[in-house]
Amino acid sequence: MFENLTFGGFFDVKLAWESLPFLLTGLPLTLAISFLSMGIGLALGLFLALGRNSRYFFFRWPARVYISFMRGTPILVFLFILYVGLPYVGIELSGFTAATLGFGLNSAAYIAEINRAALNSVPNGQWESARALGFKYWSTLTSIILPQATRIAIPPLTNVFLDIVKATSLAAVITVPELFQKAQIVGGRTFDQMTMMVLVALIYWPVCSIIAMFQERLEKRFSRYV
Repeated sequence: MFENLTFGGFFDVKLAWESLPFLLTGLPLTLAISFLSMGIGLALGLFLALGRNSRYFFFRWPARVYISFMRGTPILVFLFILYVGLPYVGIELSGFTAATLGFGLNSAAYIAEINRAALNSVPNGQWESARALGFKYWSTLTSIILPQATRIAIPPLTNVFLDIVKATSLAAVITVPELFQKAQIVGGRTFDQMTMMVLVALIYWPVCSIIAMFQERLEKRFSRYV
């Protein structure tokens, strides 16, 4: 079908078409790591944001140190620490587990700052009104503050998720057979890495576009309550 169809040696359409099914076998693992990591990041990021906003230093400072460390170190280095370093202290993680934890713990730092900004954007009068009505702290947070903060946080949180999806390609270096590693295998066998890299980009693009579409739907849904 695509015999001898190339673009100046830059992209071999025939090779890309034949390799596409093999590369797509790595996509479920890419998405699994992405969603699980985002779940870890969202859960931990909320508590880190609350810690950063706490008036108690024994909550505030550990949160600040954690966020500073994760934002100030390369995620690739952290993946190697989890996958290669932990066995030295008797803890062995599979590549999938190390990647999921690595991206989740790293993204939590960025999510925490997004959540903190979103929570702080809700007027203090909301807290004061809730206290006047007899609401406890957690009731006020979950029923009044978080719904308003979520609407503000959706766009930047989606950007974090998109970054995680694309960053999963780094999991290839710790032997995770995700999309990018599948492309490396084909590229090494055919000596045509460029075609594989372009094909990987063409696969990531629609995946990220679909996620962006869901972001728009969520924004419209939450905007009803403004």
